Amino acid sequence: MKITVDHMGDVQFSMKTRTHTIYTDQPTDNNGWDEAMTPPELFLSAIGSCAAFYAVAYLKKKGLPFEGTQVEIHAEKLTAPTRLGEMRIVVHTPSELSEEHKAGVDDSVHRCILHNTLTHPPEIKVEIGEPLPALAV
Repeated sequence: MKITVDHMGDVQFSMKTRTHTIYTDQPTDNNGWDEAMTPPELFLSAIGSCAAFYAVAYLKKKGLPFEGTQVEIHAEKLTAPTRLGEMRIVVHTPSELSEEHKAGVDDSVHRCILHNTLTHPPEIKVEIGEPLPALAV
């Protein structure tokens, strides 16, 4: 996987992969325009959508109602160092589930690639690349 992040101006960035582009910004109280999610909000959105994908996959596999499934993800911002604290994922299914199926959805959500990445953190390497060629004026 490769994502390219480009500075758009002020505190706004675009992220591109394949044929898709998404954006980040900051709230106005953090010198932004509040035109897109912040990187932590986008991060939580990715985890929440991954959890939703796995929950729906389980429901489909078991022939249970899945249309309208909703996932909420909550986290608080911590300091020293600045980071997200404990995350709580709440899966709302469109129908009542038996204890067996609740356990199945829970197990499926724990199989999410992002959940596994956080519980088995990768090594993160940072490199400073060559300067980009000057933009043509």
